[in-house]
Amino acid sequence: MSETDLAARVLDLVRELAGGSCEAEVNVRREAEALTRFANSAIHQNVASATTGVRLRLHTDGRTAGGSTTLTSDDGLRTLVERTLAAARVSPADRSWPGLAPPAPLWLSPGHPGSDEWSGYPFGFDEATARADPAERAGRVRDFVDAAGGMETAGYCRTLSVSAAFANTAGQAVEGRTAEAAMDGIARADGADGVARLAAARLADLDGAVLGARAAAKARAARNPVELPPGEYEVVLEPDAVSDLLENLAVFGFDGKAHHQQQSFAELGKEQFDPSVTIVDEPLGGREEQAADLPFDDEGTPRRTLVLVRDGVTTAVTHDRTSAARAGAESTGHASPASRSWGPHATHLRLEAEPLSGHGPAAGGPELIADSARPLVARMRRGLLVTDLWYTRVLDPKTLVITGLTRNGVWLVEDGEVTAPVSNLRFTQSYPQALAPGRVLGIGPSTVLLPERWGRSRYGAPALHLATWNVTGNASG
Repeated sequence: MSETDLAARVLDLVRELAGGSCEAEVNVRREAEALTRFANSAIHQNVASATTGVRLRLHTDGRTAGGSTTLTSDDGLRTLVERTLAAARVSPADRSWPGLAPPAPLWLSPGHPGSDEWSGYPFGFDEATARADPAERAGRVRDFVDAAGGMETAGYCRTLSVSAAFANTAGQAVEGRTAEAAMDGIARADGADGVARLAAARLADLDGAVLGARAAAKARAARNPVELPPGEYEVVLEPDAVSDLLENLAVFGFDGKAHHQQQSFAELGKEQFDPSVTIVDEPLGGREEQAADLPFDDEGTPRRTLVLVRDGVTTAVTHDRTSAARAGAESTGHASPASRSWGPHATHLRLEAEPLSGHGPAAGGPELIADSARPLVARMRRGLLVTDLWYTRVLDPKTLVITGLTRNGVWLVEDGEVTAPVSNLRFTQSYPQALAPGRVLGIGPSTVLLPERWGRSRYGAPALHLATWNVTGNASG
């Protein structure tokens, strides 16, 4: 059966076993993920999985319960409904139940893949990515390794395709599909690492040679670093580092549940960021990019572009139906399996790039500095060029003070030129404060689409030129 047929069958079983008063919603999701890992410049693992999962949530007699299964036979689906009903009967009363999503059409964009070949949009679902074989991923790994010129390399190349359907007893029924690819790798030279990563809607858009050359150039330039004392430094954060800012802003800042509980820095209608800052969640794609995600969330609410910050002013936070009901708002299409507990999070944030006039020459060579960062570096008097941030942890969620480390390359910049590599640094910094009015000295002219390190989110990140960044020590102490 198709995903749509499976969803309809589960609802039929709910009506049969629970009666017409039971509210129910069903998600059916077919996923095919393949991953090629390499270490010591050789592929050591190729894995692939293909699963069909069915998730059911129902609300009956004032109580709510959920269940899931990968058994899609009629017996398997019947068992799912029976045990979910049994769980609901012994669950506490759910006073925050927001009701089901009403019937609503999907929002479509040029990047939306539609549900079939008749979608009529130019940037449709990429079948080649969905059907990519191990040889195609291995070829990109080979190109990455070769481009590193004998350096030790490690990383992965992955592909993912999803087709899904949603239906509920209120009459909402939608379907969609999406595909993506990502590559992430490092090169190492004399203990110094360089990184290159990229996400795309098509595997064909990942060039292993380009990524390998970039990682190798960074590793070569990062050898024999100097140490710098703690203090406030002017910085240019490259897109990989900026993606960490976007991820933490999404999870801890723009979460509608946390905002309603006054645990977030976000204040709607207030100029909390520099006027140059505009942040948008774009699950439907755009700018000649295919859709980043399915066109509906886990509650069947249609997804759409959501402007969270416009010209420095915080304009929105993300909601599922539960957080929206509590806040007196509407769902923004950000429900997930965990959103009732952990909050609804944006997973496709983009910091809008800012076209710059009078680009300076490429400082430090064409491969050491990311394209988006070059004009920012060229006009920096004295500061740091930071490739990547990692091991970032929240010290205070209300002000979003983060502590963490740099990695994969830091350099001292003087009068627009890279003058020395710097050892990794510890920092403690409020991310909103770093982006506050007057603190953003420039935003790069182009964005890079980057994969989340541990999940399936992706972020559109340009480089950022910031007035201050609080360095608290070296990685060595």
